[in-house]
Amino acid sequence: MSTHGVISNDAPGNGSVTNVNMKLEVVVIPVSNVDRAKEFYSRLGWRLDADRTAGVNLTSAPPGSAQALHLVVSDIVAARQQLVAQHIDASEVFHCASGTGCRFPGIDVRVSGPHPEGLSYGSFVSFKDPDGNGLVAPGSHGTASWTRLGRHGPI
Repeated sequence: MSTHGVISNDAPGNGSVTNVNMKLEVVVIPVSNVDRAKEFYSRLGWRLDADRTAGVNLTSAPPGSAQALHLVVSDIVAARQQLVAQHIDASEVFHCASGTGCRFPGIDVRVSGPHPEGLSYGSFVSFKDPDGNGLVAPGSHGTASWTRLGRHGPI
């Protein structure tokens, strides 16, 4: 996803629609233990921008209910190696038997190994945080470093 512009659908008869640059900056991930979650996500290389007691009870969603959060990577093999090096229990690299639905539990069949054609967003690694929130890293098997939404620069 590019943050350089937004594709707009002009309203019929209205030729003056302004393009607005939109970015997803914050996602609330429901956890049961904030300190444990901070330690886990810091191992992913995430930057802690604020640490306030107001961070408690931000959502009524139960801990572990966030699933299939996507962390986009440009080198799936290197991303998995980095996760394992940070003692994160990551799946083997996999691709879907057909399409890309297997990144969600119970949809399609996961096939071991990177996508045979090296398609972007065709290979995946999945892992969970300590509360069971599910994260998926889609990517290809190139040579660039891991990038993720909301983070400036590689890990």
